[in-house]
Amino acid sequence: MEYRKLDRLGIETSLLGFGCMRFPLLENGKIDEAEAEKMIEKAMAEGVNYIDTAYPYHNGDSEPFVGRVLAKHKREDYYLATKLPCWEINSVEDADRIFHQQLNRLGQEYVDFYLLHALDRGRFHKMKDLGIIEFCEKLKKEGKIRYLGFSFHDDYEAFEEIITYRDWDFCQIQYNYMDTEEQAGDKGYDLAEKLGIPLIIMEPIKGGSLAVLPEDITKIFKKADKEASVASWALRWVASHPNVKTVLSGMSTYEQVMDNLDTFASFQALTVEEEKVVDEVATTIKSRVKNGCTGCRYCMPCPAGVDIPRNFRIWNQHAMYGNDEHTKWDYFKNFNEENHADHCIKCGKCETVCPQKISIREDLEKVATDLGSLQ
Repeated sequence: MEYRKLDRLGIETSLLGFGCMRFPLLENGKIDEAEAEKMIEKAMAEGVNYIDTAYPYHNGDSEPFVGRVLAKHKREDYYLATKLPCWEINSVEDADRIFHQQLNRLGQEYVDFYLLHALDRGRFHKMKDLGIIEFCEKLKKEGKIRYLGFSFHDDYEAFEEIITYRDWDFCQIQYNYMDTEEQAGDKGYDLAEKLGIPLIIMEPIKGGSLAVLPEDITKIFKKADKEASVASWALRWVASHPNVKTVLSGMSTYEQVMDNLDTFASFQALTVEEEKVVDEVATTIKSRVKNGCTGCRYCMPCPAGVDIPRNFRIWNQHAMYGNDEHTKWDYFKNFNEENHADHCIKCGKCETVCPQKISIREDLEKVATDLGSLQ
């Protein structure tokens, strides 16, 4: 297993971290604990020492399960990360109650890496105003947490504001070869490196989208290395950045564990030629975007209730990655039917204000046809 030094913390973490958000499930939706424990044990036996969970994962079942598995290991053999659910916090008392509930769930006396979960600009200001950051600093002084950081979901400007607010021990960002200009992106990576703040990376495979690609795109990778999995290219791209200390993978199967262990057991940074291969794949994927919607939402609200940007986002994502199952879930299960494209009344109000001059009415009709055919 490859390890990376976090110089400011004086420790080394495994380059592969086990994300405890996507465990295999039983038919009743609960964690398949036997299989998930087998996966964690294999990863730890091969040197993975960074275990990442959070308060809401698996409807609150992840922390207790992870705690039971880790109870079988020496405390010095792993680093445990969990997160404060900022959206549930309205006072220091809330934060104190939930933190101690987390310790109890995990069966721990302290947490190594504690994160303010999913910060955006609004949540950051709320946590700051409520005194939650000072509360976490107090926990650190008491030895109940060792390192304080945050995970992030917003634009670069918000990231810059948050990361420069105090001297964070670490931070966690979404980063992959398709999201270099999304959220913190390349600029966020560069800023964290300049500040000397180590990075933990989430979504290196973009929620699985970069693990299974359309056949013609997969062929680009296979031509360069017929043995390497598609997912391994995404993981190696992220891990080739020196300020990335741990790459989190939310593994759902034992086979994914084995593939990831193979990638990191004798890790090799991408060569210049391999970087060109990844660039070719990224360019090819981006070329499949159906329209140029930027999600600015100038077109909203729609008189008919259509969520125009979200329809276009799902449509574009499906065109890029060809993931039918994820698209069906996102459109038919995770999106209110009354906001679907087929409710467009073709009034044209949206097109008068669209900065990209998109033929919105025509494209919504295509969305309704293309995505409707998946049902």
